[in-house]
Amino acid sequence: MNRLILLITVCLLSASSLFAQGRPNADTPRSQTISDRVAGMQKFPGYFPFYWDAKAGKLWLEIDKWNSEFLYVESLPAGIGSNDLGLDRGQLGQHHIVRFERTGPRVLLIASNEGFRAESNSADERRAVKDAFAESVLWGFEVAAEDGNRALVDATTFYLRDVHGIPGTLQRSQQGQFRLDPTRCSFYLANTKNFPKNSEVETTLTFTTEGEAGPLVRSVTPVAQAITVREHVSFVELPPPGFKPRVNDSRAGYFGIQYMDFATPISEPVVKR
Repeated sequence: MNRLILLITVCLLSASSLFAQGRPNADTPRSQTISDRVAGMQKFPGYFPFYWDAKAGKLWLEIDKWNSEFLYVESLPAGIGSNDLGLDRGQLGQHHIVRFERTGPRVLLIASNEGFRAESNSADERRAVKDAFAESVLWGFEVAAEDGNRALVDATTFYLRDVHGIPGTLQRSQQGQFRLDPTRCSFYLANTKNFPKNSEVETTLTFTTEGEAGPLVRSVTPVAQAITVREHVSFVELPPPGFKPRVNDSRAGYFGIQYMDFATPISEPVVKR
């Protein structure tokens, strides 16, 4: 009898424990929504909505387009001032066809490899070339809040970085060993804007050196050990379906795009321009 009572007690305790595990815990915090997270921030509605947190000096990016390609462009709207350095205002830098992909809490900004393609109706051919040549993950984000298919990420560090390669250019020009000083960087809100087909973010970045700056830098800066420029990042919607590029003509006064098409018939050149 004692064994029977003990067995019944153990079964009841086990069932109670399982029932308690299945119930939602009132102490467990619910996942934060985007509205909750951006409350009190300035919203910039547009192609990719973003939010400015003036108190923390942070920029939050809302992502609602997944596995959808768009154009990424960075530029130098305010340069150093010496033509010999090759860092003039208005200079375009990197440009890529990119997309956002999400796995769990991680969001990746991926640049497609447009230099090697298979312009074919066969999905297998296109996949074979895509898998044969590497893509580039430009940045990784962590999801801070979400609503349905929309995710909010902290994009502050993504934007407050040097994407134009200023220190490398200065070093190649023998103008000194400079590095980005995060304490002297901020968002340039006057040129940070959002539109239905493009999102624009501009930053003020300062590069410093503890050594001696070169003569070209000294001739155009008030303090040669601190160079302040502005860099700009654009997310731009691609043309709609049906857009057809023209074949490049060597007589044109500009540079075209070159890539290899592995779906080309053997009687035609694989390099396309």
